Amino acid sequence: MKNFTFFLFVFLIGFADVFAQATFSTGQIDVNVSTYGRIRLLTTGDQVRHLQRASALVGVGPNAVWDYQNDADVEVPTTLVSNPQLSDYEITGSYNNAYSGLSPDVLVNYNVYGWNNTKYMILKMTIKNRETSAINAKIGLDIIPELDQTYGNDTVTYLLANGIIRFHRGGARNMGVKLLSHNLHSLISFEWFSGYTVDTNYWNWLNYGSIQNQYPSGVEGPVTIPSQSFVNLNPNDSITVFYAFAIGENESEIIAAISEAQTKYSTVLSVDNKISEIPTGYSLEQNYPNPFNPNTKIQFSVSKAQSVSLKVFDVLGNEIATLVNEELTPGIYEYNFDASNLSSGVYYYKLQSGSYSETKKMILMR
Repeated sequence: MKNFTFFLFVFLIGFADVFAQATFSTGQIDVNVSTYGRIRLLTTGDQVRHLQRASALVGVGPNAVWDYQNDADVEVPTTLVSNPQLSDYEITGSYNNAYSGLSPDVLVNYNVYGWNNTKYMILKMTIKNRETSAINAKIGLDIIPELDQTYGNDTVTYLLANGIIRFHRGGARNMGVKLLSHNLHSLISFEWFSGYTVDTNYWNWLNYGSIQNQYPSGVEGPVTIPSQSFVNLNPNDSITVFYAFAIGENESEIIAAISEAQTKYSTVLSVDNKISEIPTGYSLEQNYPNPFNPNTKIQFSVSKAQSVSLKVFDVLGNEIATLVNEELTPGIYEYNFDASNLSSGVYYYKLQSGSYSETKKMILMR
């Protein structure tokens, strides 16, 4: 655990960051995720840091906000995926509240995606309620910019036309952040101060309730808290949230990069609800085409709002890919599975939701 003397604390955190972090480079930006879920962005080559930290926030009350600094502990270690299915690079990790043991009891799962020669990455956060009763959760991020590895005198501007949170120091280096999967409900920035990471502060900022158009910071630099509307999660239910992050030399570059990320999210990462009718039960259809090379479509039906997983396994039962792992509303869905990184052979895909489970076979033939 993290609760020892100060010096041992520092030593262990440093040790953990060395051995349990994961990093990938797109050729334009480097993305690093630490032991407990801190995300950093750097430019490739010069290794200059521009994002000191982005991390998840899950609030259910003024004295109950899950955050990286005070609550996060490791459930599944931060790992660079060796054979990503949806992107060129992927980092995964799961973080619980075991460090503090305080409410809310949630599991925060990261999938961080990157693609070759791009200036953006996409963060997928899946938040699962592990409490014994329902929670009404306010989900957001804690963002500390560090443009050109320097603190202070940044400006945070909300680009209304694009829905982008822009961090900039004059017209020079820019960073952009956008909530892709939901509407942005609240946005506030404030001057960094020591000890700001307490539940009552986080709760107030998550519930700021409007969009702050611009914040010019002083010498300490800004902290920015975006959040979406409340979501009600029953025990064991989950919600998936997507954010895009981009680095650029100017405003035009981050707008272009975030636009690319939006397209990638819409075409690759989001499962498509093909038919609006509500099915009477769960079902998993045979993939089509089958055999396939390298793409195939998997259609399935969900009859009630519940956490749904769709996973791919090899013939030995090893999990190859998680295609869906989120709460879905009732409907008929279709997933485009890209097996470009897999070798020819027999694979199995499994749909699971509550007590329902079904598995089917598919053949990749090159």
